[in-house]
Amino acid sequence: MKTLIVYYSQAVGNTERIANMLQESLNADMEKIDTVVPYTGSYQEISEQGHKEVNRGYMPELKPINSNLDMYERIIVATPTWWYTMAPAIHTFLANHDLSEKGVVLVHTHAGWPGHCLEDMEKLCNGAKIISKKDIKFDSDGGNNLETSMTEIEKWIESIK
Repeated sequence: MKTLIVYYSQAVGNTERIANMLQESLNADMEKIDTVVPYTGSYQEISEQGHKEVNRGYMPELKPINSNLDMYERIIVATPTWWYTMAPAIHTFLANHDLSEKGVVLVHTHAGWPGHCLEDMEKLCNGAKIISKKDIKFDSDGGNNLETSMTEIEKWIESIK
């Protein structure tokens, strides 16, 4: 099955780390989502900006991706959790791309407060077949210590092969 991983990662790069694991295991193509106007500042400043953006439903403009989604049967979408939901960049991506008729895997990284991220992502995947949803926990102080076991992650990746 031809697979594309689309992900957004910010701060310490936890979501990118998971996307790289998926790419290596699934031999998938990969696209990093980037906003036209990058987030700058400290972790705290970006977190506060993200909170405001999530609360008002802001969808930032994205740089174009190189991949043609029509060429893929399965799309894996990975996001960090921002204030109990997906990062605004992933909101923009999902709202602006038709994933109907695709198999979709939804992944989010979080620091112990998963909120309604996966449910919100699924709502934007109208007509898609949701193959799997996975939350992956890192430590709660903004660090990069993986708390979901590697065994659990490896079993999950094996289940979506």
